[in-house]
Amino acid sequence: MKRKIQLLPSGIPLVDNAWGGFYVGGTYLLIGQKKSGRSLLGLQFAFECVKQKGICLYLTSTRPKELMINAASIDFDLQYYMQQNSIILVKVAVPEKNEEKNPDDSLAEFFKDIIPLVEQYQPAKIVFDELTPFVEFKNIKYLQEVFLDSTEAIEDSGATSLLILGDPAISETTSIVESLAECSTGIIYLHKNEDREKIINGGKMIITPNIGHAEGQFSANYFIEPYKGVVTDFKKSPREIINPILGKETKYKSLADIVTSSEKISFPNLYSVDDFYLVLNNQIAKFKATGVPFYLVSFRLNPEAEKYGLLTIAQLQNTVRLSIEKKDKICIINNKIIILISGEDPKNLINLIAKIKSNMPVVDPEYLNKIFQHILVYTLQIEERFNSGEEMVSELISESNNGLNQDFLRKNFYK
Repeated sequence: MKRKIQLLPSGIPLVDNAWGGFYVGGTYLLIGQKKSGRSLLGLQFAFECVKQKGICLYLTSTRPKELMINAASIDFDLQYYMQQNSIILVKVAVPEKNEEKNPDDSLAEFFKDIIPLVEQYQPAKIVFDELTPFVEFKNIKYLQEVFLDSTEAIEDSGATSLLILGDPAISETTSIVESLAECSTGIIYLHKNEDREKIINGGKMIITPNIGHAEGQFSANYFIEPYKGVVTDFKKSPREIINPILGKETKYKSLADIVTSSEKISFPNLYSVDDFYLVLNNQIAKFKATGVPFYLVSFRLNPEAEKYGLLTIAQLQNTVRLSIEKKDKICIINNKIIILISGEDPKNLINLIAKIKSNMPVVDPEYLNKIFQHILVYTLQIEERFNSGEEMVSELISESNNGLNQDFLRKNFYK
């Protein structure tokens, strides 16, 4: 059974933001001039692989020390990952010319030699930096056959490949690159900025799909930043956002695309279990010293309500939270919603129940009549026999107590 094709982050910003990543098992070409940032993108691709706990097979003609220095510029400790066998670095060299042998055959043998490496290391991703001298076949059709055979074997292993090529300068090399592009999943093209006076190197990045990636072609300005590598200024405009429900373009934005403060929102009367016990113990001590009473109220949702889609526990929790007074304390324990209510006036509890009824997510009387049958309530008033909050909560949430004082609650809850 074939595995479902999925997308995974590539480490290339424009690709990840516009396409959502590369297809697992895809073959992608990265084309650019020297000093355009193409090797950095290859390293970013490899870095993303090890972040995902995968193995990256890195084929290169670059000296290892030079590669480590480039990797350090994007805060990528290449040597560490090589020692962990997460990066498999393989030094490659162009086959020497042999007058007795067809040079195309020598290059073809080199491609065939890659397959055993893939079988041996089972990489998740493969980088070839750079492929240009290994594809200078005289016979373009022969090149396509060799390239397809090799890439299909690699793709069948599940590895995603990034093959780096130089920007073709003459028509002969252009035809070679075009023939490879026809056999690839997508192409990333880097057009280096010619303004040498600019402090920040960069240019324009264009990504073009060949297979899949129905989002289409995208372009953006790219820059090379210390410790980050290649970054882009790409942003999707609101017109490019597709509404998943309407299935068409819309001027509305989803909440996921709106940046808000990362500060965690907290509710002042919603307590963790430990903090709730602390407050409850203080309340018990106050009762023993002054005689000021209080109630604990527990709400439980019948599982049948969620099963039949009437109400979820999260909806009930939110309804209760909206219904309590600021002075009341709320805590979730064992999927039960527990509230501490000060005072002994029964009207406090009646008012709470009335608010819960009015704050339900639906106001349809028939719905409310059904759902109220599935909301179970139990109340417990403080007594001298209780010495700790744990004792009270234990009795409150005990399943054997669910039938107590239901007459009082039924009179007020089911009106």
